[in-house]
Amino acid sequence: MSKAENSRIALPVGTNLDRFIMKNQESFPFASGELSQLIRDLAYAGKVVNREINRAGLADITGAYGADNVQGEAQQNLDVAANIRFTRALQKGGEVAAIISEENEDIIDLNTPSAKYIIAMDPLDGSSNIDVNVSVGTIFSIYRRVSPVGSPVTMEDVLQPGTAQIAAGYILYGSSTMFVYTTGKGVNGFTYEPSLGEYLLSHQNMKMPEDGTIYSVNEGGSKSFPQSVTDYIDKCKDRGYSARYIGSLVADFHRNLLKGGIYFYPSTAKAPNGKLRLMYECNCLAMIAEQAGGLATDGKQRIMEIQPTSLHQRVPFFIGSKNMVKEASEG
Repeated sequence: MSKAENSRIALPVGTNLDRFIMKNQESFPFASGELSQLIRDLAYAGKVVNREINRAGLADITGAYGADNVQGEAQQNLDVAANIRFTRALQKGGEVAAIISEENEDIIDLNTPSAKYIIAMDPLDGSSNIDVNVSVGTIFSIYRRVSPVGSPVTMEDVLQPGTAQIAAGYILYGSSTMFVYTTGKGVNGFTYEPSLGEYLLSHQNMKMPEDGTIYSVNEGGSKSFPQSVTDYIDKCKDRGYSARYIGSLVADFHRNLLKGGIYFYPSTAKAPNGKLRLMYECNCLAMIAEQAGGLATDGKQRIMEIQPTSLHQRVPFFIGSKNMVKEASEG
């Protein structure tokens, strides 16, 4: 076991995020301190968004913003606020050259040509649920740019497959706020302690059970699902599995990560290419799932091996416990 891996395992529950990053910095890819700072910037922005979510009802910032995003979906006020907070934090941090965001049609060029990293993010997944006090989240992927540092950002920098991710994570805003991430050496979860203003290690070296008894899918569209998917749902019902669907991707995934299960959003008549976005939803969670021992496919192909062709590309998505995803994808 390497010194870096040993120190990662030895750190006790309750270690704060900054100390965890510092102790494990030598095990990060391209360990120069820049990736460490980038993760800190994301964590800080998460604290700010967490504060705004917690006071959303009092501050009257819930509800629709009055415009649609590039997906044609109604933006919520907190979608816009979260996008601003994360973009601002990453710009001030100076480690990110460009951002792909669900809320922006084009690449956000941060005018930092010396920066080495690209971020793909969904600033506030499931935001329509805030009005009814349901958990929501932030999803992010980190890539190393492929064009020379100092040159303008290119489309080649941002349209990288998930296998090129050097880190991925999410922030879950719920009954407690959690920061979960991986740098390709396992998955660790940190719970936010608001009285201290710190994320503390609470879920060390997270592992997803290989099997589960939970299936998560919006069955409202089941009449237009592929036959193989409806057959799999019938198998789940025959086995007495529990149907659990929150409608916030991060919340559904987080539950299955801890307890075992499968989440899927297949192609439908309304969304023949699937609904979820490859670059800033599927790739990130796929990396986390695989690092925790799970799987993620589009029903046929490993999610992280799909070569993206556009910023907001959609794909069918099957993710969760290894044996469940294998069976659901076999049809």
